[in-house]
Amino acid sequence: MDVNAAVAALAAIAGVCTGVIAMLAFRWSERDQTRPTRTSLHTDAVLPPGVDTVLSVLRSSAVVLDESDSVVKASSAAYALGLVRGGKLAVEPMLHMARDTRRDGEIRQVELDLPRRGTGRGEALAVSARVAPLGSRLVLLLVEDLTEARRIEAVRRDFVANVSHELKTPTGALSLLSEAVMDASDDPEAVTRFAGRMQIEATRLTNLVQELIDLSRVQNDDPLEDAEPVRVDELVAEAIDRSRHAASTKQITMAAGGTVHLHVWGNRGQLAAALGNLVENAVNYSPARTRVGIAAHRVSATGGDLIEIAVTDQGIGISEKDRERIFERFYRVDPARSRATGGTGLGLAIVKHVAASHGGEVTVWSSEGQGSTFTLRLPEAGAVRDRRRSTGPDEDDRSPEDDLSPYDRDSDRDKDTDTDSDPSLELADPPTVIPAPEVLP
Repeated sequence: MDVNAAVAALAAIAGVCTGVIAMLAFRWSERDQTRPTRTSLHTDAVLPPGVDTVLSVLRSSAVVLDESDSVVKASSAAYALGLVRGGKLAVEPMLHMARDTRRDGEIRQVELDLPRRGTGRGEALAVSARVAPLGSRLVLLLVEDLTEARRIEAVRRDFVANVSHELKTPTGALSLLSEAVMDASDDPEAVTRFAGRMQIEATRLTNLVQELIDLSRVQNDDPLEDAEPVRVDELVAEAIDRSRHAASTKQITMAAGGTVHLHVWGNRGQLAAALGNLVENAVNYSPARTRVGIAAHRVSATGGDLIEIAVTDQGIGISEKDRERIFERFYRVDPARSRATGGTGLGLAIVKHVAASHGGEVTVWSSEGQGSTFTLRLPEAGAVRDRRRSTGPDEDDRSPEDDLSPYDRDSDRDKDTDTDSDPSLELADPPTVIPAPEVLP
């Protein structure tokens, strides 16, 4: 009996102990669940209310440091810029600013050039850093990326400098030539010679001012506000007419083909100026007695068909390093030759802006000593494309004469037809050729 009572007592004690231990374990588990984690301490308990939400909507990169210089909060942009690594602020000047601000409570700001992370090159990342106290123990660091703003400012500064230089050259020449005319007032032959030079410089100045106006217009205006279907053959005819005199002087043959039944959508004046610049460059940079071809065709693309207009020459060509910069304003492959031809360095920049504003692009292929091909890609006019798909090109309601460009309709009067087309042009239609003039004995 005594043994059974002792066993029962021990079992009761064991049950009580088990219950106590289970209750303590449960309470301990609840305490661990309600205890704030390290992350929540940093984001909820340490940061003042609402600061986390404000930092998440700021455009600047944000970093919050505690009294031990550990990162309490950092935006994703701060990690992308390489400001935070391993839970620490990785930029030493910013760290010194944060310590000074924590010590005296003053707001500090500085602009720094940081190495671009992961490039392995000497490119610098321009940033503006601003440090301010946040509460009694924290410091807030806001960093703004100024790299793109610096680049735009450099482009604007270079543009102003280039414009000033380009305007100064012809105006200075006109001033000197006018003085020469005054000094040679009693020499008719010298006056005639100087007056001719003045006309050349005045023309160069006029062209420069006009191209500056054109560049400003294509950058600021929306060409699609006054957009309309534009016939490619008419654009080509205008471009050829624009360079006809220069081509005749150098005995350069211009051939055009593949432009019938093609229409692009956009501003007629801007498109004509862009294509005219390409043809004019091809003529100016081609040797005498060579050939310039303008070919067009339709290509399929995602979102709608495109019209490709290619201008090919047999000129001096463009080196690989120059091909990357030829669409920059005032950039010239051969400055001396550009002076001789009256080039301003703005023609290709205008072409690039016109193509981009019309939803297209311009590309270049070139080989030194063999020539260049500039290709202008533009969206096809939607209304004309839909009609072509529904009726077919053979059921177009235009007369055969309407399929010809304005220059083609006058072909019997001022040109012949060359049957030896350039195979590199890949013309879909028989080429329209403006032959070089015959050299009279």
